[in-house]
Amino acid sequence: MNRPRARVLVTVTTLLALSSTACTEEDRARVGDAVSSATAAAASRMGEITDGVNATADVKAGPVRAEGGRTVADVTVTNPQDRNADYTIMVNFRNDGGDLLDSVVLNIGGVAPSTSKTGTARSNRSLSGATKAEIGQALRH
Repeated sequence: MNRPRARVLVTVTTLLALSSTACTEEDRARVGDAVSSATAAAASRMGEITDGVNATADVKAGPVRAEGGRTVADVTVTNPQDRNADYTIMVNFRNDGGDLLDSVVLNIGGVAPSTSKTGTARSNRSLSGATKAEIGQALRH
């Protein structure tokens, strides 16, 4: 390869690398903003529950699946109390590395004593890659 072509090839390769890095950083910033916004909204909704007690032990998240362009997980509540209860649950979607991808709040109401009831947590946006759902917070009220 002669020198002028080598310089052009290196310059084009460098520009392509820089442009893809800039795009990746921009995408990362956009995703970070979306996650921050979703987390703040979920925390705000959880904060609206004034008479709730910690019920994380009553709630289990099932495996995730794709549905309608979103990531969803079935969430099952088992009410150990002797009266009907409503549950407000924050579900966190995380990747294999444990990074938070999204947070949503799910309400499951009218759970009879000593019974279980299931609802579906649906991500706010499309998530890619291996994802798992976990219970971030659960309030019985």
